[in-house]
Amino acid sequence: MSFAFDQSVLDSLAALPSMRQAAQAGLDLIALWPLGDAVQLDNDAKYTENLQVRTTLAFARTLTGLDVTMPDAEYVYEGAEAIPGRPQEIVDALLAADEAYDIMGDYAGSRDADLLVQAAAALGVDWSDAVAGAVRETVADIEAQIGAGAIASVSTGVAGADGVAGVAKRFAAALSVCDALLKIVASDGDAHQAAIAALPVMLYVNELREECAVPRICLTDTDITALVEARAGASDTLAATAEMIAPLAAAEWAKHREDVLWDPKEAKERAKQEDEQRNKQELSAKFAHIKD
Repeated sequence: MSFAFDQSVLDSLAALPSMRQAAQAGLDLIALWPLGDAVQLDNDAKYTENLQVRTTLAFARTLTGLDVTMPDAEYVYEGAEAIPGRPQEIVDALLAADEAYDIMGDYAGSRDADLLVQAAAALGVDWSDAVAGAVRETVADIEAQIGAGAIASVSTGVAGADGVAGVAKRFAAALSVCDALLKIVASDGDAHQAAIAALPVMLYVNELREECAVPRICLTDTDITALVEARAGASDTLAATAEMIAPLAAAEWAKHREDVLWDPKEAKERAKQEDEQRNKQELSAKFAHIKD
C-alpha cells in the first residue's frame, strides 16, 4: 500500500490549536445543515458558484502569472470564450480551469482516480507516467481505507455528530492526503512550476473533504505559492501544510456560514439604519458650532 492514514499523526495534528479553531468554524457551518429555508438554500447555491469562480481565478493567475480579474473569471464561468480587450491567454487559462473543475465534479459519483489525472491534463499539467501512476495508486489506497472506516464517523452519515474533535480529525486526514499527493507531484523547478503542479491536487482534496464531511475551501494564487514555498523549506511538510491551511480554512468556513445566513431584508434594514445614523452624525458635526 503506497499510502496509509497514521492515526497517531492525525490525532497530534488535530490537537493543534489552529486546527481546533478551524474545526470549530467548520462545525458551526456544518450545524446549519440540512438547510430548509429557501433564502439560505439560494445563498448556498450562490456561494457554491462563487467558490468555483474564485478557484478558477486563482488557477488562471497561477497558470499565466497575469492579472486575471474577477470579472474575467465570471464571464468565462457564464460561457464566454473570448473577452474584448483581454488577452486570450487569460480566457484560455480560465476555460482550462473550469474544465478541470467540472471534471473533478464527477468524482463524488464515481470515485475514479483517473479523473484527477484528466483534470491535470485539462490544466496542461504535464505529469509523467510514473507520477500519474503513483497518483492513481495513492487515491485508490485512500478510498479503500475510507471505505474500511479509517476516518472515524465518515460512514455515520451525521456530519457533526462527533463535535469539534471529529471535524478536526477528518480535516487532518484530508491534509495528510494533500501532503502525500503534493510530495508525489512536486516539481524540481521554481515555486511557480511547483504551484502549477499542485493545482489538480487542490481540486481533488476539496472533493475528499466533501466525502469526509468537511467543508470545501478556496486558496488564492498567492496562498498556493506560499504553501509550496513553505513546504519546500520545511522538515515536516505535513505540519507546514496544516500551519498554512488551517487559518485559511477557518476564515473560509466562517465566511461560508455568514453567506448562508445572509438575509436581504435584514441587510437592507441595517443599511438604512446605518445611513440614518451617519446622516445624524454629519448634521451634528455640521452645526456643532451653533449654540442651542
